[in-house]
Formats: sequence, structure tokens, C-alpha cells
Amino acid sequence: MNMRLMYITNDIKVGKIAEKAGVDWVFVDLEYIGKESRQANRNTVISAHTINDVKNMRNAIEKSELLVRINPIGEWSKKEIEQVVDAGADIVMLPFFKTKEEVEKFISMVERKAKTCLLVETMDAVNSIDEILNVNGINYIHIGLNDIHIERKTTFMFEFLAEGYIDKLAEKIKQKNIPFGFGGMARIGHLVPPAEHILTEHYRVDSTGVILARSFCNYKDFDDLQEFEKVFVNELQKIRDYEKLLKEKSKEFFEHNKEVTKEEIYDVVKEIKEKNAG
Repeated sequence: MNMRLMYITNDIKVGKIAEKAGVDWVFVDLEYIGKESRQANRNTVISAHTINDVKNMRNAIEKSELLVRINPIGEWSKKEIEQVVDAGADIVMLPFFKTKEEVEKFISMVERKAKTCLLVETMDAVNSIDEILNVNGINYIHIGLNDIHIERKTTFMFEFLAEGYIDKLAEKIKQKNIPFGFGGMARIGHLVPPAEHILTEHYRVDSTGVILARSFCNYKDFDDLQEFEKVFVNELQKIRDYEKLLKEKSKEFFEHNKEVTKEEIYDVVKEIKEKNAG
């Protein structure tokens, strides 16, 4: 089974390109409540997507599933979820929750009219994961590294992986037979740790989903959508080719990659700290 690849966009032309290239979930992002304050002064994007974008994307794509991230649970949630489901979302994602009770409310509001995905991105949710996993109706889980990194005040978001948190969560989630993923990834051969090392970590812990990050291929960096499509298709194929190699690798290969990736993560941490100190 190949990794479930997600790409965030509200541009229907880009959504069609992503679908054609083999992206599994096209991701429209309605979340904005509370996000600006908690991600202040960070190199992050607050999406300005709307319910009309959900409707338009639903009409534009055919094979890829449509994932919609809503706002955290609040007085607005029932109406928002109804609108998202009516607009054609295949999967509804709940962000920034902290308790089992919030998850129960979310599941009950969706009413099985769409699949559900929990975005675990608070330490309260991490620490309550046993209770949360006992809630019926969870179809997918994604572990969001950025907000956890902000809350923990760590230097680099992949420290959560290096410190073994992903392994512990993975074991618990797998016991419930819920498909899960974590974080985002760049292009194969790019950044530190290289994307292929991160992808190998996904395979080691049996993760099945990853978000294609802005560093993978941001359509806003291209003047020409044809050029964007060419690069996007090429880079996505590199992921699929690398996955073929991973399926043949031994347990020893994955354990070695784990240690190499951990070293690379801490090298980045050291570099950032030295840069900030200077």
C-alpha cells in the first residue's frame, strides 16, 4: 500500500493537477479560529479558504477524496460541519482538540455523513490518547507536528519524532486499527533530514499518510501552471519510486535510518540554536 498523500489548495486548477498526479486527498482548509494567535511570528500559512472553495473543489475533482479541515470545537461547529458535509466533503478533519469530550461532540455532529479525521496537535490530546482512542467512529488520525512543536517550545518540529513520541502514539493507534499519518514532507533529496529519511520513518512506524508541504511544491512559486504541473508530477513520482524501494528493505535498514534521522534532527537543532545565539 502506498503512502496516502495530501495536498492543500483551494485552487481548482491546482486541485485537478494534484489529482491527476496521484494525490489521494485534496485538502481544503477552513481553519482560522485561534490559529493566528498561536502561530504568531511563525513561518506558517493561515488559509483563507471558504465553504465555496469546498463546493468548487467537489465539482472539480473526481478520483481524489476531498478532505476539509474545520475549526476547533465551538458554538459554531454544528452549523460548520453541516455546511461542509452538504458541500461534499469526503473526510472532515478536527484540529486542535484537547479532550475525549471534544472528539465525541465532533463524531456525533458528523453523524457518519462523512469520514472523520482527528488532527492530534496538542499535548493534552497526546496525553489523553488512550481515552480518545476509545471513542467510536474515528476513521483516520493525523499527528500535526507544527503546533505540538510550538506548544512544547522546541527548536525544531521533528524533535517530536526523534524523542520517540511518534513511536509511542503509533503503537497505541495501531492497536485500534485506525490508519494514521504524521507531519509533512519536502521533495526527495531536499532539506535536512532529507525527505526520503522522513518517508522511511513513516514506513518504519506503519504510518500511511503525509501532507505534501509547501517545500514540496508550492504552486504560488510558479508563474506558469504548466511548469508547476511538470515539477509536481515529477516530484510525486520520485516519492512513489522510493516507496517501491522501501517495500523491499529489511528491518535493519529501517532501524539504521531511525538512528541516522535522529542524528540529523539534532544536528538541525544545534545549528538553529547556534544561529540564534549568534
